[in-house]
Formats: sequence, C-alpha cells, structure tokens
Amino acid sequence: MSDATNTLSPAPCSAPAQSEAGSPRVHTRDDVLHAHPGESLLETLERHGHRVEFQCRSGYCGACRTPLLAGTVHYPSVPLAFVSPGECLPCCCKPVGAIRLDIQKG
Repeated sequence: MSDATNTLSPAPCSAPAQSEAGSPRVHTRDDVLHAHPGESLLETLERHGHRVEFQCRSGYCGACRTPLLAGTVHYPSVPLAFVSPGECLPCCCKPVGAIRLDIQKG
C-alpha cells in the first residue's frame, strides 16, 4: 500500500494544465497562497515572499515552528522536533486543503 506521500517531486503534468483552484490554499495574515504539488509549506511561503526562520528543512530543529490557526498539515516523515497542537513545522509539512497560519510577510 503506497500513497506516494514520500515523493517530493511533482506529478508529471504540463504547467498550463495545473489549476490553482485545486491546489491547497495557505491563508496568512495578508495573503492567500496556492501550494504547488510536492512542495513543502516552507517552499510555498518562500515562493510568495514570506521569510520564515529555519535551520534544517527536515523537522529536526524546530526553528520554523509556526502557529497553525486552522486546517491540517501532513508530515511525509515524522519530524524529530516537538510539535504542539496548534502549530506546525513548515520546513517538512504539506498543507491538506486550506490552512490558516498566524504569519505575515516581512
């Protein structure tokens, strides 16, 4: 049984065929971002100009810990850093559907 969640590369598809309407949405204090298939939440935030403190990009250190106000994220690999309810590690998680973060561009 495989759900392909450990695959970090996007599924083969031409760029015009991909629709932002079907992509997970990341609501921040000042924007709504659309995640690309296969990218981490941190990559989505960076692509849209958000600066998030990070050290490891693998869930080891917890430096990127961010308040998760609503929604669900998925961790393809269990992070080693502790994650409390109501927060996430953007460096190693992916949004599931729409999520809301307590973060703003800066």
